Amino acid sequence: MSGGKGISVEAFLRGVVVLLVTAAVGALLWYFRDVVLYILISAVLAILGRPLVSLMCRVEVKGYTLPRWAAAALTLVLMWLAIGALLSIIVPLVAGKVYELSSLDLRSALSGVQEPLERLQNYIATIFVMPETHFSISEVIVSTLRQILNYDTVNSVVSSIIDTGMSAVIVLFSVSFITFFFLKEDGLFTSMISALFPERYGENVNNAIGKVSKLLTRYFMGLVTESLIIAAIIAVVLLLFGMSSADACFIAVIMGMLNVIPYAGPAIGVLVSVFIGIVSPIEGCTIAYTLGVILSTICVVKGIDDFILQPTIYSSRVSAHPLEIFIVILMAGSVGGVVGLLVAVPSYTVVRVFAKEFFSEVSLVRKLTKEI
Repeated sequence: MSGGKGISVEAFLRGVVVLLVTAAVGALLWYFRDVVLYILISAVLAILGRPLVSLMCRVEVKGYTLPRWAAAALTLVLMWLAIGALLSIIVPLVAGKVYELSSLDLRSALSGVQEPLERLQNYIATIFVMPETHFSISEVIVSTLRQILNYDTVNSVVSSIIDTGMSAVIVLFSVSFITFFFLKEDGLFTSMISALFPERYGENVNNAIGKVSKLLTRYFMGLVTESLIIAAIIAVVLLLFGMSSADACFIAVIMGMLNVIPYAGPAIGVLVSVFIGIVSPIEGCTIAYTLGVILSTICVVKGIDDFILQPTIYSSRVSAHPLEIFIVILMAGSVGGVVGLLVAVPSYTVVRVFAKEFFSEVSLVRKLTKEI
């Protein structure tokens, strides 16, 4: 078969070996997935912090430049301070709103939508055969929300958060330790990845990692910028319409945070925002008016996001077609749920870059990676 158009025996065996090795490496990585997750988080933080480290190392003060280890340590401290400052704003806001909802008289809060719920119930009764026992949509909603928003549930959530916080200390230390060395030794992560490949592929690996770092830096920076813009616009508009600062900021934070989850996140954010509008309407206004303001604001902002911000971030920043990204996100969501949605675009970016470096002779790979 070596002289014809078919695949040679040597190429076939090489392909089988590559598949077996890839499967073995994948199984090993899955077994140590917690450690791999720490390394990946550290790699992302290092990608985001590397420009600041380089800037600090270039600055001269009276002929003295900051050592790279000191620049790395200072950058890491600044990153954690920024994250801590963000959490110090978000956590009290969310915790206060949860506590407020847990002590809320749900029956009184939902009285404003009692009439629409009764019309909905009557409409359902005309379509479906309802049991003789009394059924009330509003009672079902109230009982369900009471099960969710009660002191026992809140205490359980708080206890769970405390337990998670204790585990997070270990994660924080591990990620900080790894990130410091990734920042201090610029080629360390590249060397770790290169060690997984034969030496003859060293140049390909270095090229792939360089492109991945560039694309993911653009992607993550764009994602953070997108969430901040969305949260800021929503907060300002809701405040202009008279909503209380606590409710406006809460909705803005929820929409901004959940927006990082493609498609599913904004939908969940809308449901939470609608619920806040029902139980905490704008002072002096009806629930219908409040919901109209919230939904109109979110629709306009999401329109800006979908047609202006997201095409820039999810496609051009990772050099992929929007339809291509959409299909990848759907596949990742069906396989990995919410986590799959979160890692879909970064993972696909890594796969495309490495595929171009190692399988550029395949026509499908050339078509999918021609923009890289």
